[in-house]
Amino acid sequence: MNRQDSLPLTAANPRQQHIGWWLQQAARHFNARALQKLRERGHTHLTATHLGLLPYLDVGGTRINTLAERATMTKQAASQIVTELEKSGYVQRQPDPDDGRAVLVVFTARGEAFLADAAALKSEITAEFTRKLGEGPFQTLQATLERLLLPDAGG
Repeated sequence: MNRQDSLPLTAANPRQQHIGWWLQQAARHFNARALQKLRERGHTHLTATHLGLLPYLDVGGTRINTLAERATMTKQAASQIVTELEKSGYVQRQPDPDDGRAVLVVFTARGEAFLADAAALKSEITAEFTRKLGEGPFQTLQATLERLLLPDAGG
């Protein structure tokens, strides 16, 4: 192992001086703030793992295999997370009316309260970031990220 490999994973380490690292850190910061704010609202059973799956659950319900694909995880991992969310009262499984063999994961009343709280805290965090950066720079950042994530035109 060379000295470079033993450096701590911080912004001072030149290996982390690239856009991918900064984007990942910004996403982690946002998610940590969101989880903190959710816990302040009484969602103390939720973890970062749960937050990695919940955004992919449609309000009308979603099959576990679809959740797994959307969240880029195995069906087994998605099923385990759904079981944890069931035990905490956020979701329930019910028969899929379009396919008697399939099961839909749907939000419960507690899950719907989570959705309302999540919408509110996204606005709060956006306001925090806007205050930190200023209105113009924040809007520029958001527009730039949106452009960055658009598919390339003309290949």
